[in-house]
Amino acid sequence: MAKKKETKFVCSNCGEDYTKWTGRCENCGAWNTLVEFFEPKLSANPKSGVGKELQLKSVKEINKTNKQESSRLKTNITDVDNVLGGGLVEASVNLIAGEPGIGKSTLIMQIAASISDSIGKVVYVSGEESAEQVASRAARLKVKSDNLAIVSSTSTDDIAETILKLKPKLIVVDSIQTMACSEVTSATGSVSQVTNSTHILTQAAKASGTALIIVGHVTKEGSLAGPKILEHLVDVVLNLEGDRYGGFKILRAIKNRYGSTSEAGIFEMTESGLRQVDNPSQSLLAERQVTDGSIVFAAMEGTRPILVEVQALVTKTNFGYPKRAASGFDLNRLNLLTAVLTRRTKLNLGEYDIYINVVGGIKLNEPAADLAVAMAIASAAKGLNLKEDLAVAGELGLSGEIRRIPHLEKRINEAKKLGFKGLLAPASGSKSTFIKDAKNLREVLNSCFQK
Repeated sequence: MAKKKETKFVCSNCGEDYTKWTGRCENCGAWNTLVEFFEPKLSANPKSGVGKELQLKSVKEINKTNKQESSRLKTNITDVDNVLGGGLVEASVNLIAGEPGIGKSTLIMQIAASISDSIGKVVYVSGEESAEQVASRAARLKVKSDNLAIVSSTSTDDIAETILKLKPKLIVVDSIQTMACSEVTSATGSVSQVTNSTHILTQAAKASGTALIIVGHVTKEGSLAGPKILEHLVDVVLNLEGDRYGGFKILRAIKNRYGSTSEAGIFEMTESGLRQVDNPSQSLLAERQVTDGSIVFAAMEGTRPILVEVQALVTKTNFGYPKRAASGFDLNRLNLLTAVLTRRTKLNLGEYDIYINVVGGIKLNEPAADLAVAMAIASAAKGLNLKEDLAVAGELGLSGEIRRIPHLEKRINEAKKLGFKGLLAPASGSKSTFIKDAKNLREVLNSCFQK
């Protein structure tokens, strides 16, 4: 009697595995995320004669032959190269994710076209579209390179064989959720297929020295779809975020084995594809109207300073429970700041709806945005404007104190460049006369708004 194939159940949210199916993952608490995973039968018996002795090298010997830093593939798109740490590393596996329609395929086509023009052979494999559809996009982006080949396939085995035989400089797989390998019997897009397909493609890319870009889907919460182990299998994880209908698109590195994860690339969608924005601050503030509820925040996107307009609208509620809504800002943080304003100042916001909007589709994640949001709410509630043309930055404590922030000099230089008269922020020991020192929220509201 044939032995039954061993199976286990893996949580697609956190990667935890179980011997039997349960409705709820005990590790992360998610419901209905356990999917069946077929465990391959592997032999680890040293007497089997399958393995061989590993060839060991010292660190000194490896460093002499290591050409990783000098063998990067430049995309010639400055922001993309910066996010990657200097370009695509040969034999690296790069995963890019983002919401549908955000511009992933457009950006990847531009990268593929640039590398095919300047370096060598590039293969674009699409599992979602036909070769004609991909070629049509390339034509819209005015791609005319003879070194860029396009093919439609969902077979992981065929793609791996192509990588090993052709050894192109770069291969793009769009997307990993559509790929399937013959050894796995589960459906396309399952945990088994995604994990095994990524593993096979990674092995082929490493063996041939080919840089691999994989496109991944995201869940409705915005996290990478598929098992968590997918992020561990690859070398670089990039995320393209922003408003799919307009505004700026921001490229970030969530994981990068070859560089920093603090860089960010800023793009905007045009008829000819994604265009790098050289001066995003000027673009974001070009149509700003100086009115109550409008505060300019000196933000940081990676290591780049950028001035962003934060807008607030405060209106009398029509229902018993006031509404709080935020676009580009964390709603829980907004509720906290509203509580601080109510408790530490004379503002009574319990009977008002509060709406926050960050212009340009930018998402503010750093604590330094606290002061700008709080001042925008206070400005809208009282109908008052700032006395001076100031940019704002500062973290707000629960006692109403304003705490120090990083990269103060970069924020100062950006505000100066855009013609602001000062930066309202905690001085943190800085002797710059451009800083308007902010220590306490109540003092700032009493001194900085016009009566």
